[in-house]
Amino acid sequence: MEGSVNRPPMEQALCRDLGIRALAVAKRMGVVVPGLTQVPGGSDGNFTAGAGVPTLDGLGAVGDNAHAEGEWVDVAAMAGRARLLAGLIEELLA
Repeated sequence: MEGSVNRPPMEQALCRDLGIRALAVAKRMGVVVPGLTQVPGGSDGNFTAGAGVPTLDGLGAVGDNAHAEGEWVDVAAMAGRARLLAGLIEELLA
C-alpha cells in the first residue's frame, strides 16, 4: 500500500470565528455540541480551508469508528445536528 499527504492543513485560526458562531447558535437552539476541538486527520474541508475559506468539519452525524468495522451513528442526535446546520446557515445569511 502506498500513500502520501494529499490535503492542505486546516488552520484553526481561520476557522475559529465560524466555530464560535456555531457554538452560539447551538446554545440559542438548545443543541448540545462538544465544543471546538482540533483533531488529526483530513477531510474534504481541508481543501476549502486551504483556499482561505472559513470551514467547519464535524457538523455531520454523531458516532464513532468512522469508516471501520463497528462504525455507528446516533440516529437520535441527527435532528439536532440538522437544526444546528440550518440555524448556522440562517445566521450567516442574516
